[in-house]
Amino acid sequence: MKLAILGGGGVRMPAFVRAVLTGGANLFDEISLFEPDPVRRQTTARLAVEVAAALGHPGVVRVTPDPEEAFTDASFVFSAIRVGGDQGRVIDEDVALRRGLVGQETTGPGGAAMALRTIPVVLSYCDSLAQCSPDAVLINFTNPAGIITQALSLHGAVRAVGVCDTPSGALERLGDFLGAKHEAVSFQYSGLNHLGWITSFSVDGEERIGDLIERYEELQQFDHRFAAFDPAMVRRVGAIPTEYVFYYYDPHRYVEGVARAGSSRGQDVLRLNEELLGGIGRSFEKGDVEDAWSTYSLLMGVRRDTYMRTDTEGDNHQALARSHRLAEGPAAIDETTMGGYEGVALRVIGGLTSRRPAEVIVNTRNGSAVPFLDGDDVVEVPALVDGGGLHPLAAGELPRSARGLVIEVKEYERTLVEAAVTGDAGLAELALSLHPLVPGISVARDLLTEYRERHGAHLAYLR
Repeated sequence: MKLAILGGGGVRMPAFVRAVLTGGANLFDEISLFEPDPVRRQTTARLAVEVAAALGHPGVVRVTPDPEEAFTDASFVFSAIRVGGDQGRVIDEDVALRRGLVGQETTGPGGAAMALRTIPVVLSYCDSLAQCSPDAVLINFTNPAGIITQALSLHGAVRAVGVCDTPSGALERLGDFLGAKHEAVSFQYSGLNHLGWITSFSVDGEERIGDLIERYEELQQFDHRFAAFDPAMVRRVGAIPTEYVFYYYDPHRYVEGVARAGSSRGQDVLRLNEELLGGIGRSFEKGDVEDAWSTYSLLMGVRRDTYMRTDTEGDNHQALARSHRLAEGPAAIDETTMGGYEGVALRVIGGLTSRRPAEVIVNTRNGSAVPFLDGDDVVEVPALVDGGGLHPLAAGELPRSARGLVIEVKEYERTLVEAAVTGDAGLAELALSLHPLVPGISVARDLLTEYRERHGAHLAYLR
């Protein structure tokens, strides 16, 4: 069975390939990395090839600049592209931040700009995939994942499902906090991608969500992903928000934090990625694969350790993270620990191939899972994944305040997808104005004007 990866030179791909080969139960005998950028083909994509060889799978991973070569005979396609690169993310964030608005790659104006650049490109790849491998399933991790999956679901030529590790990561840490084994836990979760709440968390049949909310300050000390929220507000809402809800609940604090830090997360990631690509390139010039992996492991560790720190604390703690990672040393290439989106993606693949049916939180068509949204809206809910496909499960009832926010954001998403598909600039302005983090149509027009100027050819289709 063949797996194709769109964005095969992305910085996460060496770790993703390692996870597939060490935890994928030998699902794939070929992994094709599609990467148009020559620098990334010679650095991160090459590292993925070398990792596969080191794990005893020489020749399994191949790199190509030709999408049709990657797609031909593929059973699954994993999409993780960034149209406009890391610099595009910096622009997305900067345009919003200079206006005192949330500048984040998936939420608010930045998420809208990224979606507008990305939707036409992903849909064109779907057309090519439908010609090469019409029965393939596309697993989307390309951000903003919910909006991109909505576009794929409504307008794509192939089957698609979106994945994100945010809710599963939060649920796992709640279990760790309570000392609960995974098999003893049941939960209810629903919302949209990067806008979801955990409304029930039971251990051995005993409801513990009230206990978790009451002990929220302890939970914040236990894991920083919960630290951004005001405990009194969480108690008033009556459900545990996942980390990206922070941008909706406290946008002023975010903007102040980035100003205090002196750089956005996009700028931090740009510098880390430039250092990473340069370090891997120099290692390969010397022919030292182990050194390339050490550089990769260190800098990806720093990236994980500083995740959301700038946004929530006004300090990315990068020096401390580097010191910690240097002391810890690089992870072994053959390490089998698996988590993050690679774990979620492999659970989806395992279910769809009937090897391991599972309940997985995915982005998929709603059906009747979230009763206050339309049936063809893409929502983020648990679904039974098996050989028959994806079967969304009835979601728990969201608090009224959460429902209102979801309804508002979903209307923005619907309108933005329509704007991207039709190329209607006026509709894109309307979509932006509907977002709760954008104060009206005048600001929306101003934002879109600058995004179109600075992103150039990527947004030239908007008329």
